[in-house]
Amino acid sequence: MKNTAGLVLAAGAGRRFGQPKALVEYEGRRLLDRAVATLRAGGCRQVLAVLGAGAEQALSVAAEAFTPVVNRRWGQGLSTSLKAGLAAVPERYDGVIVTLVDQPRIESEAVRRLIAAAEEGATVALAKYGDRLAHPMYFAREHLGSIAAGAVGDRGARDFLAANPGLVREVPCPGDPLDVDTPADLAAITDPSPA
Repeated sequence: MKNTAGLVLAAGAGRRFGQPKALVEYEGRRLLDRAVATLRAGGCRQVLAVLGAGAEQALSVAAEAFTPVVNRRWGQGLSTSLKAGLAAVPERYDGVIVTLVDQPRIESEAVRRLIAAAEEGATVALAKYGDRLAHPMYFAREHLGSIAAGAVGDRGARDFLAANPGLVREVPCPGDPLDVDTPADLAAITDPSPA
């Protein structure tokens, strides 16, 4: 089995939500805990989480074990978190699966399928939901430097992917990569309480 790490990007302030999304609860669990647990259940041997806004609080309330990476430049965009996270992935890992903290309906099966694609030789694999490519994403170690170099502002791996379409393996996955950006987004996916 591929020696794969997991990486959760969870540093943002969640301005539209009103608090850092790492701290938001969905179905009884914080989004950060859900993301970490999803990566671990999918086969990631170590999970790192990049924290920024609310980092101390996120660490103090986390129920799942992970390796924290604190990004003090989180206000300068998603790219700073991606760079910090990729740089922190220990050398012993062949690759990393990257996901976002605010997508609580991503499933561990998606992670398993990306790792399986890596085992079959893919060096870049993206989850595909219908016609949409989204997180989680797998990147082999050989690409981490190029991805970090191309990440600017709120653009993470987008430019690397656009420049290297021939590397991308599209992996059909179950689940839903819906972003939870506002309380209304969360309410729309939360099961109503039984009457």
